[in-house]
Amino acid sequence: MELRHLRYFIAVAEQLHFGQAAEMLGIAPPTLTVQIQQIERTLDAQLFTRTKRSVALTQAGEAFLVEARAALEQFERAVNIGRRAGRGELGRVKLGFVGSAAFSGVLQQQVRAFREARPHVFIDTHEFPMDELPALLEDGRVDIAFVRMPVELSTSLRTHVLLRDRFCAAVPAEHPLAQADAPIRSRLFAGEHFVVPEQREGTFEVGRRGRFSPQIVSAPGGLVSVLTDVSLGVGVAIVPNVLTKAVDVPNVVYKEIAGGPIASEVTAVFRRFERAPAVKSLIDQITRTPAQAA
Repeated sequence: MELRHLRYFIAVAEQLHFGQAAEMLGIAPPTLTVQIQQIERTLDAQLFTRTKRSVALTQAGEAFLVEARAALEQFERAVNIGRRAGRGELGRVKLGFVGSAAFSGVLQQQVRAFREARPHVFIDTHEFPMDELPALLEDGRVDIAFVRMPVELSTSLRTHVLLRDRFCAAVPAEHPLAQADAPIRSRLFAGEHFVVPEQREGTFEVGRRGRFSPQIVSAPGGLVSVLTDVSLGVGVAIVPNVLTKAVDVPNVVYKEIAGGPIASEVTAVFRRFERAPAVKSLIDQITRTPAQAA
């Protein structure tokens, strides 16, 4: 028995007239009669009683009608779900991010816009150490990563810049550098103890400009932990400038660094040949988003 048999049976059961049901289905009445007889033979049950003037459901027909309708509705629901999933309207997307992506707001902007456009797609977000994210993407454990560049990536991954930022200095409030009115020259950081975030490029660039090797005394990982160490007087830190607007930690002062900006970017990273429709939909949204300036 095929789905068309269920449709034929339901049409006759609702019309209780073979001619009207056949016209509605677009087939000849004799053909419809043959189809109903096939169903009855398959079920080994009479579904209709027929006279010259009327058609009525038997008890078996009434019972079968309930299940036939449910089966057809379930099939149509499955087809609809499959089509919506194929369009990227259903599914699950796993996002990995580093702290500065959240502090900058680009993570929230992308998730909010996607949820408005695809409310039935589940977004699973989780913070990871930045150096783990490329491997997680390649292994399929993360679908899209929000990182702070530069990060070493394989050719199987591609990127889209969402935010152009720069680095600044975070120093303890009692530190002499906190009292400076002008941006701090890189050479003035020579001899300081450094607390470094995951993205160390800003720290090393300050060292290159000031012609010294940064003395790293702490590498706590996340930016909040970095700022906590600074507030405790462990050392100074070179951090993303977005923190000046997003995170206010007691006893921490943010200062500009003299010279050209030490640039850094918050970037979305994803697989070059993504197949999952829901993930592809979010990637399409991301790649249509122009980069913001911090």
